[in-house]
Amino acid sequence: MKRYSRTLFIAAAFAAVSCSISAAEADAPIYELRTYWTHPGRLDALLTRFREHTLALFERHGMENIIYGVPADEKDGAGGKLVYLLAHKNREAAAASWKAFVDDPEWKAVASASEADGKIVSKLESVYLTATDYSPAVKADATGMQRVFELRTYTTPEGKLSALDARFGGGETDLFENHAMRGFGYFHPMDEEDGAGRTLIYVLAHASREAAAASWKGFREDPDWVAMKAETERDGKLTEKVESMFLLPVDFSPTK
Repeated sequence: MKRYSRTLFIAAAFAAVSCSISAAEADAPIYELRTYWTHPGRLDALLTRFREHTLALFERHGMENIIYGVPADEKDGAGGKLVYLLAHKNREAAAASWKAFVDDPEWKAVASASEADGKIVSKLESVYLTATDYSPAVKADATGMQRVFELRTYTTPEGKLSALDARFGGGETDLFENHAMRGFGYFHPMDEEDGAGRTLIYVLAHASREAAAASWKGFREDPDWVAMKAETERDGKLTEKVESMFLLPVDFSPTK
C-alpha cells in the first residue's frame, strides 16, 4: 500500500491520484481509505485540525466525509493514528478535489498554524477503493448509539478473489447480519500496488467489543458457516492473510 514520509505529506495528497484514469473508473463512485500516523504526542493536534477545519474544507472541495476513527488497540497504533474514509464522484473528481484542497489559501494557513509547535503527520497511506456489487450503499450513518467498527482486510491467493466475492455475496454477509454484525461497506482496491485483484477490504459495525467477540464466536460455530466454508474451500483456501483492526469513531465523525 502507498506510504509517504512526512516531507511528502502535502504533495502526496494529490500525487496519489495522478495515475491514468480509465473510462470505467471515470463513471463510477469511488472511496478513499486514508491512514495518518502522527509524531509522538501529536494525535490531539491532528484531531483538532480535522474537527475545526479539515472536514469543512474537504466538503468545500467536493469530498464526502464518511467515517473517522482511531484504533482501539495498541498493536494497531492506538494514540498515534487516524483512519478515515472519503467518497468521491470518480477518480478524476478525486484528483481535482485534492488539488483544489492543497491549493486552498485557507488550508495553507490552517496547516501552517497547526504546525507551529512541530510537524503533526509522520506518514500517510491512501488506498482508492470501489464498492463490490454486494456492498450496501456506503454513506454516513449516525445512529445515535456509540458503536465500534472493525476494518478487515483479506488477501487471497492468486486467482481466488472472485471465489471469495462469490461466497460473500452468496451468503456470508447474510450470516454476518444473522450474528449482529452489520456490514457497513465491502470494497476492492483499485490499484495494483494496493492489492487490486487479490484483496477484499470491508467494515463491520458492532455494538461493542464484547458484542463483536460474541458475534464472531457465534458465526464461526454456526453450522451454516461451517458447511459454506467447507464447500467453497474444497479446492483450497480462499484467503492467505486476514487482518483486523478495531476503530473507535471520533467525536466529529459523521458515522458513529
